[in-house]
Amino acid sequence: MDKEINVLALVKGEEKFIFLYDDANRTETLRLLGRFAADPEIDFTWYDAAVLSKRIRDSIPAVVEEEPQHRRFAA
Repeated sequence: MDKEINVLALVKGEEKFIFLYDDANRTETLRLLGRFAADPEIDFTWYDAAVLSKRIRDSIPAVVEEEPQHRRFAA
């Protein structure tokens, strides 16, 4: 298996929310957090979704900054 699986977990009292996702499903996982928060039958708040969304976004590797264009084309 070449894909890395990310694990994101939240424990609230007796309830446990565990999300497994890979890089290709990161966006869908973020949407799922919103759907959970919007569902009144689940004890998962918008705050929970915001905290976990931040953790997902923080886990994205930083992109190496390219050299500015004005320097790239200078003779």
